[in-house]
Amino acid sequence: MARAAFEALDPYNDNSFLLREFTEFTAPYHFHPEHELTLIVKGKGNRYVGNHMDVYSSGDLVLIGSNLPHCWKIENDEEQDNDVASVVIQFNNDFLGTDFLAKPELSQILDLLERSKHGIQFLNPTAEEINKRLILLAKQPNSFKRLIEFLEILYALAISKEYKLLDKQETKAHQSVKKERINTVLGYIIDNYKDEILLNQAAALVNMTPNAFCKYYKKTTKKTFIETVTDYRINYAIQQLVNSDKSISDICFENGFGDLSHFYKLFKRKMKLSPLKYRREFRKDTA
Repeated sequence: MARAAFEALDPYNDNSFLLREFTEFTAPYHFHPEHELTLIVKGKGNRYVGNHMDVYSSGDLVLIGSNLPHCWKIENDEEQDNDVASVVIQFNNDFLGTDFLAKPELSQILDLLERSKHGIQFLNPTAEEINKRLILLAKQPNSFKRLIEFLEILYALAISKEYKLLDKQETKAHQSVKKERINTVLGYIIDNYKDEILLNQAAALVNMTPNAFCKYYKKTTKKTFIETVTDYRINYAIQQLVNSDKSISDICFENGFGDLSHFYKLFKRKMKLSPLKYRREFRKDTA
């Protein structure tokens, strides 16, 4: 079972920031105090940032704020190439020294890092430009040039208007009993929303009775546990509606809805359109 686990990063080896390339996405739903800039060079699947879920594909560029839970899950498709690759940069607020980012010349970068507490997805043409620069940065052997280029990249992201905020609820994980409970439950939902999810099992994971758990969850997240599960399921159903030709029935059952009419009812309540009409309207708008 995945949970929002705390990740202690490897030593920076005398560098001011950590740059790594990955060819597999195995990290669970996790968090760390460092900011993280992630470029998906190759691959596709689901991206989780706080309480936000969306699909990702090659070229996806996201800045994750400090202690914001996140993970990337690959799409397991026997008919598709499941090879994945990413470039990841992780850095602290004081990666250039205490109060360095407080300098007037760096105010826009400081504002960028403040916005990153929601998670930021960068859109084209900014994403295309930064993607190329990150791939070159990963190959740069000179540490001084790497640092200067990284600052240039942060500045380009800071002044860009081509982005969207992901987790509007500003989920932030801490190593505390209260937050650890919510993180554990969110990890359980992320791993199991396509299958049967049981309230009793979720409550047991955090050592609470179902009644106490429901009250605690609603007070902490401002949503009921069932509303959260339904939101995850409908969000993924939407991605399948617009990105595949699967039947409404297949999409319904693949995403944990055990009854087609119930799926239609919940979908229409949330999206104000039936699943079929939503697909038609989307394709008409993008034709």
